[in-house]
Amino acid sequence: MPRRRLGRSLRDLRTRARMTTRTAARHLEWSEAKIWRIETGQTSLRSLDVEAMCKVYGAPAEVVGPLAALAKETKARGWWTAYTDVVSEGFDIYIGLEEAARQVTGYETDLVPGLLQTEAYTRALLRAARPSASDNEIERRVELRRTRQLLLTRPGAPLRVDAVIPESVLRHRIGGEQVATEQLEHLRRLCELPTVRLRVVPEGADFHAGMETGGFSILEFPSEASAEPEPPVIYVESFTGPVYLDKEAEFARYRAAFGNIAAAAVDVREVLDGAVAAPA
Repeated sequence: MPRRRLGRSLRDLRTRARMTTRTAARHLEWSEAKIWRIETGQTSLRSLDVEAMCKVYGAPAEVVGPLAALAKETKARGWWTAYTDVVSEGFDIYIGLEEAARQVTGYETDLVPGLLQTEAYTRALLRAARPSASDNEIERRVELRRTRQLLLTRPGAPLRVDAVIPESVLRHRIGGEQVATEQLEHLRRLCELPTVRLRVVPEGADFHAGMETGGFSILEFPSEASAEPEPPVIYVESFTGPVYLDKEAEFARYRAAFGNIAAAAVDVREVLDGAVAAPA
């Protein structure tokens, strides 16, 4: 989050200075790619670099100090850095955003959302998707997901989850009948939490926006009285890697899309009994 805040502030300063990334890169003797990584919160930054950027952008003196101090926070290491060996490229950003979020709202097209999976379901899924992975790698990935799931019961401010899936996800028998049945029972228990809501688009439903959007997650963050509100982020996992969107218009479109999908859905508990009884 400090990286993202700093990057957004520096991007605003550059925009106000009517300077393109190419011009900024030339003045700073950096590459445009470096400017882009900084502005999208993908890299830490030294205070001296922030001061250099502020000078090029003509930033007011009262702005420079707080931004230089924020740069020091960008070097903080999150718990997930211990799992760099099994975190896919770009997904570490998502984990950091998820850690800071107050709510994740999303549509998953083919699988039970990661935060709601049992260990056995996750393990079976990983073994099927990564047949060449070692037992150690599989267990490391399971542990990473288990640690992320602690957010659901985080003291004081548990992460709120509002998710929608197609009914077909409940019919999948990933890991076999026992694993699948345990997963469905786990979903039932999770939905007893006041912070977890899972809905299902019934089979045979009419057209809904998810047929166009595919899977996505909207991450929203708590407001802090001492800071500018952190804008939401939309996460879309594409075949070639993650995409992060944070423009206001993008958020509005995805929020409207989720509303349309949710309108076609029913509470998962209304269909779970039938899913449990489905044949293997």
